[in-house]
Amino acid sequence: MDYQHILYEVNDRIATITLNRPDRMNAWTAIMERDVRHAMEAAAGDDHVRVIVLTGAGRAFCAGADMEGLKGLDPDEVRRAERTPPFDMDRRPDWQTRYAYYPSIPKPVIGMLNGATAGIGLVHALYCDLRFAADNTVFTTAFARRGLIAEHGISWMLPRIVGHANALDLLMSARRVSSDEALRIGLVNRLYPPDQLREQTYAYARDLADLVSPSAISVIKRQLYDVPFQTLAEATIDANREMQIALRGSDFREGVASFMEKRPPRFTGR
Repeated sequence: MDYQHILYEVNDRIATITLNRPDRMNAWTAIMERDVRHAMEAAAGDDHVRVIVLTGAGRAFCAGADMEGLKGLDPDEVRRAERTPPFDMDRRPDWQTRYAYYPSIPKPVIGMLNGATAGIGLVHALYCDLRFAADNTVFTTAFARRGLIAEHGISWMLPRIVGHANALDLLMSARRVSSDEALRIGLVNRLYPPDQLREQTYAYARDLADLVSPSAISVIKRQLYDVPFQTLAEATIDANREMQIALRGSDFREGVASFMEKRPPRFTGR
């Protein structure tokens, strides 16, 4: 596909999706929405991809929605946009909405937050499985200061990452949050100096791509995103069922063999 507002590349079994409007601090557009969705689908379906990294070009990850587009936004467009085709028909409806499809991607998605992360940019960062940020990154929900509400499921996802009280603070005040505070409250997993962010993020991504079973990580990711909708008994029954499948898989045999033979694993994802 000829992408207009992103860049897409695959190297070393890592797909990189780069929001590419650096002159506008990667402000979100309808075209970017389409491009990112298509690229995520391409990466999810590519057997040569085991990890996905989402980042931004220039000095920002995503500074929020393009304000020019917001000026003439039709309120009914929100309802129309929710009629998005499912990302994966076999996953929960909760993970099939306009932006909440990241948990349906059977591969780890790492948000490499290289700068300002605000509004819809923060929504996308939250839907990533992991968030690694530059230590000069600033975060804000932004919505309340634009007369808007907590949109696109952020009212559900944010409390599960930072806790209820912190989510209320960040959403109601829409204040700026430093990277140090973001790390302290669990908004991000790791901080790095800007000149080390890329190197450290890709080192982690390569570790996942080279040393982790793709079949195991896909099931683990599904388990964790299904847990909020399950009882402990249901989660345990699900785990027992998946364990029986895993024990019959070639990745399990390879994991044991590589450990016994003291060599790197050669997982196939089966």
